[in-house]
Amino acid sequence: MSIGDVFQEFRKEKGLTQEEFAEQTFLDRSSVAKIENGKRPAPKDFMLRTATTFDEPRLYLAAQEEVTDGACVPWLDNADLHRAATHYKSMEEAEEALAAMKTAPIMKRPDQLTAADREAIKITIFECVEAITALTHHVAVLCKEYTFSWLGIWKEHRAELKAKKYMN
Repeated sequence: MSIGDVFQEFRKEKGLTQEEFAEQTFLDRSSVAKIENGKRPAPKDFMLRTATTFDEPRLYLAAQEEVTDGACVPWLDNADLHRAATHYKSMEEAEEALAAMKTAPIMKRPDQLTAADREAIKITIFECVEAITALTHHVAVLCKEYTFSWLGIWKEHRAELKAKKYMN
């Protein structure tokens, strides 16, 4: 799904016309129409403004996908995103990632790895990515369901990481 498709789907879910959406995101209606139908790429500043204006996790993830060419968590638009479903799926995926991590031969240097060792590490990576995807959706669902700001949560998290000196 393109970012234009995501914007259009979101706009329609909110019951906004292209004109109303354009007014809230400071872009003209014709540009919104061109982005939605794929005739114009979405400018980075527009993607950011749209995500922050609505504080919608799905829009942040769509912007990440657009900018990174898919090297990020995709929005699961065909999954059960009820809070209970994401809760249990996240626990399941986290447990699978932890189990894989416990068996990964990470104490070996890369030149010591056998083909089976490399496969075990690759499986661990995939299990971790699946857990990241599940947990990201769970956080998104909880933020939306309980009206926490997606951006606010990430800002608090970054502040905590800086306070712990994990980042500058």
